Amino acid sequence: MSADHTRAPVLEALAEYRRSGRLSFTPPGHKQARGADPAVREVLGDAVFLGDVLASGGLDDRLGRGRVLERAQELMADAVHADHTFFSTCGSSLSVKAAMLAVAGPHEKLLIGRDAHKSVVSGLILSGVEPVWVEPRWDVERRLAHPPSAAAFEEAFAAHPDAKGALVTSPTPYGGCADLREIADVCHRRGLPLIVDEAWGAHLPFHPELPSWAMDAGADVCVTSIHKMGSGLEQGSVFHLQGGRVSPELLGVRAGLLSTTSPSVLIHAGMDGWRRQMVLHGRELMGAALELAAEVRAAVEEIDGLHVNDRDDFCGPGLADDFDPLPCVIDVTGLGITGYQAADWLRERRGVVAHLTDHRRIGMQLTHADDRETTGELLSALKELARSAPELDEAPRVVVPVPAELRMEQAMLPRNAFFGPAEAVPLGAADGRIAAEMITPYPPGIPAVLPGERLCEPVLRYLRTGLTAGMNLPDAADPSLETIRVVARS
Repeated sequence: MSADHTRAPVLEALAEYRRSGRLSFTPPGHKQARGADPAVREVLGDAVFLGDVLASGGLDDRLGRGRVLERAQELMADAVHADHTFFSTCGSSLSVKAAMLAVAGPHEKLLIGRDAHKSVVSGLILSGVEPVWVEPRWDVERRLAHPPSAAAFEEAFAAHPDAKGALVTSPTPYGGCADLREIADVCHRRGLPLIVDEAWGAHLPFHPELPSWAMDAGADVCVTSIHKMGSGLEQGSVFHLQGGRVSPELLGVRAGLLSTTSPSVLIHAGMDGWRRQMVLHGRELMGAALELAAEVRAAVEEIDGLHVNDRDDFCGPGLADDFDPLPCVIDVTGLGITGYQAADWLRERRGVVAHLTDHRRIGMQLTHADDRETTGELLSALKELARSAPELDEAPRVVVPVPAELRMEQAMLPRNAFFGPAEAVPLGAADGRIAAEMITPYPPGIPAVLPGERLCEPVLRYLRTGLTAGMNLPDAADPSLETIRVVARS
């Protein structure tokens, strides 16, 4: 029997909860907004509190006999052609860890693209999995990483035949995409699973002109952030499963190690409603978003000093295999400023907030929620930025290493380096020492330094000059970067 995508089980159960007038003597303690602080109610509105109910023993009965969450997950799986779907209210940071733990255990090897998000590295630290890093495809001219090629994974498996599987990030926050079908084939010829961190690809299944998504390409596990390119609330994530290489029971058990026992029904409802919206109207909504993005890209390209990175920039030999146009990544080097300066100016002067920022680019994420009013304001702000750029201070230079300098030796397991004896040393004395912490320019959140890597001067210089220029390094133990945590010498 075909799935009825006009239904939204979580939303329907919430509506029934309100109609029934149930009187709960359970968490949450605000008791349907009655106990919430009046100032908080004024800012958030009572609808937030009315939707914030206990999942089991509230939205559903104490034994979950209404199968509210299960039915919502089954509909989500059907929407993207997966066999099973699991909801997460702890973001894709949880989902990707659960997927890793279901494929490899302590001291077992997992092939991972080195352009992985910091959540993947956190998973390595917690699990004790041994990473086999697969090199991304580096664009030397633009100082930018694209996902590794299928050939790179083939070579890594040949060198590490005991690896338990592979993990690749696609799309990247910049919109570059891997050939997932080819990478899946590399894994499946060995009977091994492929995990795809598709956090930035929630929209991909819903329009044929967008790049292929992981389930369609044959991946075994796919992690997707509904809050990034979808309409879900922050922290709303799903992980999909297909095929028999990873047990759904095992994946569920591993996720249970990490997930909360108090999931947010608000986040579940946002994901449930987004799935219905996309199945019923996604092609129309995404088609309009693609048309609007094409108009915005053309208009930005007409602004002196700005360049929108397009398919010709990101795809080709040695670069990405495909390209998502919605991130709208704008190179500002023609204005003589950094992406950090551009982002700060746009926020302070025009109230326009960029997502991705680096030493030479800003990313203006477009979704199906944008229209000509929002993009018109964006274009107006970008034009004013271009006119004002000569008045800005001279851009501090960020010394970005070439690819050969950027990669460092993984001298210890991330887990051992992170939890072992450590000491703080001056940054100038850290060259050659083994890092005991993770240091991540954010966004996009791809670590420049991992625990267990042997530090080298080019990377340290990159971080030092980046911090001076405005780079955000939120997870450094010393935010000033005067010192860095390294493995203590025995």
